[in-house]
Amino acid sequence: MGLFGEPLKSPAYHVAGDEVATFATSKGIIRVRLDGEGAPIHVANFCELAESGFYDGTKFHRYVPGFVVQGGDPNTRRMTPADVAAGRIGPDGRPGTGGPGYRIREEFTTNPHNSHDDGALAMARSQDPNSAGSQFYFCLGAQHGLDSGYTVFGKTVQGFEVIGSLRSGDVIESITIEHAEA
Repeated sequence: MGLFGEPLKSPAYHVAGDEVATFATSKGIIRVRLDGEGAPIHVANFCELAESGFYDGTKFHRYVPGFVVQGGDPNTRRMTPADVAAGRIGPDGRPGTGGPGYRIREEFTTNPHNSHDDGALAMARSQDPNSAGSQFYFCLGAQHGLDSGYTVFGKTVQGFEVIGSLRSGDVIESITIEHAEA
C-alpha cells in the first residue's frame, strides 16, 4: 500500500522504449522523449494515463520561476484557468492534491539517467518516496538538487520556449503518445 492507503500500482502498459509524448497546451506544443529504459514504471503509468485522456483539459497549477512548472492534477479539470491561477479551491478539491487513486514505486534510486536537466520531465510526489501518481513537472533550468529524490522519466526534444512560457492556469489540451522513428 502507498500513502493514505492507496495501492501501489504496476501499470499494464508495455513500454517499447521509443515513446514520445506530445503535449498540446494552450501555449503550444511540447515533445518529450520518454525514458522507458531508466524509468519503465513511470513511463508505463504516464502512457496509460495519457492514452486514457486523463490529462485532457487539466491545467498547470504550480509555477515557480526558475524552478518548475507542474501539472497533471485532475482537480483542475473542472476549474477555470483564472481560478487555478488564483489558487482557488475547485469543485473537486485544491489544485495540487489530486491524483489517479493509486501510487507508483519510485525509480530515482535505480534510474541511471535521473538527471533534472533543463526541460526534464519528472513526477511530483509527497513525502513518501512511493507516492507519485499523475502529477508531473518540467524543470525550468537544471535542478540537480532534485536528482536524489524525484524520478525523471523524459527529456524535452521540442518546445523549450513553450515550457518557459507556461504559467498556472495554462491548459493541457491533450497528451498523445507516439513511437519515435528509427
